[in-house]
Amino acid sequence: MTDKKPFLIFPSGTSLEIFQGDITLEDSDAIVNAANAQLMHGGGVAAAIARRGGEAIWNESREWVRQHGPVSHDRPAYTTGGNLRCKFVIHTVGPVWGEGDETHKLSQAITSSLDLAVRLGLRSITFPAISTGIFGFPVEKAAQVFCDTFNSYFSGGEESSLTQVRMVLFDETTTAVFQNIFQCLAGGVNKG
Repeated sequence: MTDKKPFLIFPSGTSLEIFQGDITLEDSDAIVNAANAQLMHGGGVAAAIARRGGEAIWNESREWVRQHGPVSHDRPAYTTGGNLRCKFVIHTVGPVWGEGDETHKLSQAITSSLDLAVRLGLRSITFPAISTGIFGFPVEKAAQVFCDTFNSYFSGGEESSLTQVRMVLFDETTTAVFQNIFQCLAGGVNKG
């Protein structure tokens, strides 16, 4: 596992950490769940988050869909963290590889999750590698979308409540790919 020290610091002052770990153990203000539109939490990261988070996440997810309808790439939902260490879980829908316009949809899922965290006044957020599991998004392409989206979001000079962003990745291979892709960006901004 890589040290949990900033991989880079964006011009906005927001730090980014990238490491291998278990997102369900994170104590960020919010963790992001790679969800489906109905918030059923049936497999992958979603199932792990819902299992560890307990009944609160299941119940609040059902209630969210009942009140607001399905979740989408550009319209995430949120619940409390239940039994998790985080305050909130932001549920966003990543694209399925092959459905079309995947890069744009993944960027929307990332941006809308960041926007929601800011609206909630949060200081820290942790992402998994959205869509790279059963949704089949190639890891290297996803890492590039995350890199481009974070760079655009945190290099614009606008102030943000978010001071820390983490990428917590499940396996060593995915972690290495993300660190490699972000290394190019790290050369162009102040490193931590």
